[in-house]
Amino acid sequence: MTETYDVTEGGERLDSFLAAQSPQNSRSFWQKLAENGAVTINGNVVKSSRKVNVGETITVVMPKKPNFAAQTLPILYEDDDVIVLNKPAGMLTHAKGAQSDEFSVGEFMRTRTTDGADTNRPGIVHRLDRATSGVIIAAKNPEAKKWLQKQFSQRKVKKTYIALVNGRPKEATAVIQLPIMRNPKKPQTFRVGGNGKPAETAYETVQEYKHNTLLQLMPHTGRTHQLRVHLAYLNCPIVGDDLYGKQTSKLGRMFLHAAQLELTLPSRERKTFQAPLPQELQDFLSKLT
Repeated sequence: MTETYDVTEGGERLDSFLAAQSPQNSRSFWQKLAENGAVTINGNVVKSSRKVNVGETITVVMPKKPNFAAQTLPILYEDDDVIVLNKPAGMLTHAKGAQSDEFSVGEFMRTRTTDGADTNRPGIVHRLDRATSGVIIAAKNPEAKKWLQKQFSQRKVKKTYIALVNGRPKEATAVIQLPIMRNPKKPQTFRVGGNGKPAETAYETVQEYKHNTLLQLMPHTGRTHQLRVHLAYLNCPIVGDDLYGKQTSKLGRMFLHAAQLELTLPSRERKTFQAPLPQELQDFLSKLT
């Protein structure tokens, strides 16, 4: 499929212009297409950084949408309103833009929900980082989504994670209350900062090893990268966390697992869902001393 855009006001970068014309797709999406030669101006392949001029015609060869119909995810629970899944590590909760070239929780839900089926996050209520595995709940209709989102916003949802960290926290059990803000020097990351939003994480020590500590984490707020930022601030970064960690790991993934989720379903039934620790994490623990 080909899309064309006529430039009526010049001076803007090509990727910014296209993102403004088609806001459902991110700038990075348009940059990737330009890099692949799928974007031309007056018939000439151009870079995404090129400035557009009045009177020019931009032509974009849009990629074919992949078919994810044959792919599935482990279902922990399902009723008329929700689906509870066990998300594997390495999978996105949803694509950043309207076009997705990889399977995600959002793509799994696309044919299973009446909520936002034409968006990049159909049925998505909350998210887990790509590197995090475990329990995630999605809505099958808009009413269920509103009900669940309200619980998350009012902090009536109880979340429990299991994490293996480098080092050992000073306190075996504690509550971390440190505000989190975007890192201006590295915008894709976050850090503890006085101008940040309130963030609270309770933790308990499960097992101590020679160089590591296994923790149970109970976040009381849901800031982006909250657990990772809080633990890194304590100089106990999560094993395998390449973004906030200081040590490399042979694990091949981040040791952070959403083990339990307790909430009230749209049916008004309070339920707790659990996902067992993945085998690769169990095996990694068995080799520690």
